[in-house]
Amino acid sequence: MSVDQGALLAALQSVVDPNTGKDFVTTKQLKNLQVSGGDVSFDVELGYPAKSQIPALRQALIGAARGVPGVGNVSVNVTTKVIAHAVQRGVQLMPSVKNIIAVASGKGGVGKSTTAVNLALALAAEGASVGLLDADIYGPSMPIMMGISGRPESLDGQNMEPMENYGVQVNSIGFLVDPDEAMIWRGPMASQALDQLLKQTNWRDLDYLVVDMPPGTGDIQLSLSQRVPLTGAVIVTTPQDIALADARKGVAMFEKVGVPILGLVENMAVHVCGNCGHVEHIFGAEGGKRYAAEKGIDYLGALPLALSIREQADSGRPSVVADPDGQAATSYKAIARQVAVKVAAKAKDFSSKFPSITISRDT
Repeated sequence: MSVDQGALLAALQSVVDPNTGKDFVTTKQLKNLQVSGGDVSFDVELGYPAKSQIPALRQALIGAARGVPGVGNVSVNVTTKVIAHAVQRGVQLMPSVKNIIAVASGKGGVGKSTTAVNLALALAAEGASVGLLDADIYGPSMPIMMGISGRPESLDGQNMEPMENYGVQVNSIGFLVDPDEAMIWRGPMASQALDQLLKQTNWRDLDYLVVDMPPGTGDIQLSLSQRVPLTGAVIVTTPQDIALADARKGVAMFEKVGVPILGLVENMAVHVCGNCGHVEHIFGAEGGKRYAAEKGIDYLGALPLALSIREQADSGRPSVVADPDGQAATSYKAIARQVAVKVAAKAKDFSSKFPSITISRDT
């Protein structure tokens, strides 16, 4: 009995990507469909890392195919291909870095760095090649949070090799200065140092570079958002009005320079007492959620004010690696998946398709 290819495609179209709500046939992610007698094989290509979801996705596709009369053996190959996406107009992509994601907040103390490091680790856990740049020149925290000490090597005397832990490439001014040294630099010097950290690090074929931005909207933030090819930004805030007032300024800055907001994370949203289980909204309830709805920004999720998250970050083993199946890690992974899916839905970068134009003047 021959297999009706139309019926097969219709059956496969019933399998919906849980992250996008779309099927793989209509979106042309299903490729290389081969039917030989009762044997069926095909590939599915995802635009974002999803290592933890691939087994269930394969089973769903195999089940759908086997429901078609005449189908026997089914072979499904699910892969991920992360491509470079469009950035601000007039800014060139960096070599060896496909997508740069800025994690920002209007003010300090809202858990931006903790969110950035767990976001990077979650993307890496799903199979992506990930880098982490500590752009907080005055208060670098990545050496502690990522459990890395020492100084970067330079093989050519000009560029640095990134440090690495937990499968993530990292660089920070914290690797280059003594821990107790204060960075008493004016804005231009700090911006230049950041530019060197970003562009003179030999990042190795990154799908995503997560940038932990310094708090505020000053020289460094403006320079980075204007000159660095940013695919998008994630805003971190707490529910309280004071934090939200500053988060609004961060959103406004990115909007002015043409960097899309990928979504908002509401940190320290609720505290659950470890002794009695009492739930308390110390910083207010759902202020970030309301602001996201007001601005039309995607609300990526909420994280609790939890002692374990702080302890794990301080010990150099952030939640995603310290307790990968715990509630906090699960939340960070869900946020990371949404960010990656949003990046995958953005327009592809076509700048590499255009020739470089040089103008020479006859003498």
